[in-house]
Amino acid sequence: MSITSKEARTASAHVRERAAELGARVTVAIVDGGGHLQILDRMDGAPPLSARIAPAKASSVALFHRDGGELVRLQQAWPALFAQMDQVAGTPIMAGAGSRLIRRGDAVVGAIAVSGGMPEQDDECAAVGLASLSLPVST
Repeated sequence: MSITSKEARTASAHVRERAAELGARVTVAIVDGGGHLQILDRMDGAPPLSARIAPAKASSVALFHRDGGELVRLQQAWPALFAQMDQVAGTPIMAGAGSRLIRRGDAVVGAIAVSGGMPEQDDECAAVGLASLSLPVST
């Protein structure tokens, strides 16, 4: 079972609210367990490129079953592998802050990614969106 559209909209609304409190303009992307985009929500004034980065980060997290921070460490450990991963996956692979798995129990049901703020803002906003779903937070 994947994250529902209603859950995705709820999480996105919480992300936007927190970003506004932080003074950040962000884009939030939420994908299902297969990395397919369910929602893309770009705040007014969010950097244009954030609308491409957020979905890439979200789908990468979903496909690898690892949060963004862990993907960054893998990318640093194996840069040659990551340089070719886009071709194998058939979609851009991007590791970065502000991207988290969405789980129901042990099952990955989606991922959330935020782009456009400073890395710590993106992380905080993604955590708020994830927490709004009342699902266990992955570590």
